[in-house]
Amino acid sequence: MSRLVLPSRSGTFAAPWRPLLLLSATMLAAHLLLLSGMHFDGLPAEQPLSRPLITRTVAAPPVQPEPLPQAVAPQPKPARPRPAPPPAYEPNPPIASAEYAPDATNSIANESPPVATENTPTVPPEAEPPAATPAAETRSPATAVPGSLRIQYQLYGEVRSFPYTAKAELLWAHDGEAYEAQLEISAFLLGSRRQTSRGQLTPEGLRPKRFGDKVRSEVAAHFEYDKGKVIFSANTPEATLQPGAQDQLSIFVQIASLIAAEPQRYPRGTAIEMQAVGPRESDNWRFVVDGEEQLKLPGGEQDTLKLTRAPRQPHELTVELWLAPTLGYLPVRIKLTQDNGDFIDQQWRSSGPP
Repeated sequence: MSRLVLPSRSGTFAAPWRPLLLLSATMLAAHLLLLSGMHFDGLPAEQPLSRPLITRTVAAPPVQPEPLPQAVAPQPKPARPRPAPPPAYEPNPPIASAEYAPDATNSIANESPPVATENTPTVPPEAEPPAATPAAETRSPATAVPGSLRIQYQLYGEVRSFPYTAKAELLWAHDGEAYEAQLEISAFLLGSRRQTSRGQLTPEGLRPKRFGDKVRSEVAAHFEYDKGKVIFSANTPEATLQPGAQDQLSIFVQIASLIAAEPQRYPRGTAIEMQAVGPRESDNWRFVVDGEEQLKLPGGEQDTLKLTRAPRQPHELTVELWLAPTLGYLPVRIKLTQDNGDFIDQQWRSSGPP
């Protein structure tokens, strides 16, 4: 059996391995030198190089999206106890004094409105009520009582188709406070009739107290203002006394006083109505202005304003008045007509002081 003989250092086999070993040693040294100068993020520079460095790509775990927060309904804030409302404002009663007038700058209406806060709801102001329309004029009509005067009339009449003539006289007298009116008619063979009215003068005109009517004997009506009624001496039922009431004679002078004060207030078609008290009963007389009319009378021509009271039921008189501005609107003609056709027509023939 043959023996294996290893070659020596100096043998035949030593020469081919030397270059290979030298090359390997050189490559290893260069590799170590290269590794000693490198620095990786995340690793300290003093990390021993003897520790093997393994680099691998690791897939990052999928990022799970965070769950969105669920919508939570807002919880209402606990209601705070509201303070008690302040007491309602009550203004002080007005001071009845001519020397004091409340200052408009101190009025509650002129104060600044309260400022709304977070916890105080804003209350819209209440709508102001519409301004009231101005009220209708309610003042008493003016009057201008005519001066004292005596008027003479020529009277024409007819009874049951029998004509006749007579004399009539109107006496009107006053002293600025009290008045007296008298109308007397006298006819031959027919006798006479006299009506009288007495009372006071006021800013509203005549205020009668007693009315008398005499043919053979006198019957009268008494105005009881404190009791609000009219009492008749003929024992007929009492009548309620209305504001501005007149008797059947003073009503002519009262109408004259109203028109004389404000003629423009009584154009054609204007109605004047008031209570007319007779010797036994009371009624309302309503006169309507017919317009201006020029008359030829026994005493001459007169410019007049005509008014008519038409009957409203059977057996009432139709009364026609012609008032003369030159005589303070006292009547220069008065015509009374019954429903059967009988009439009395008294027409002015002269006038003068009483």
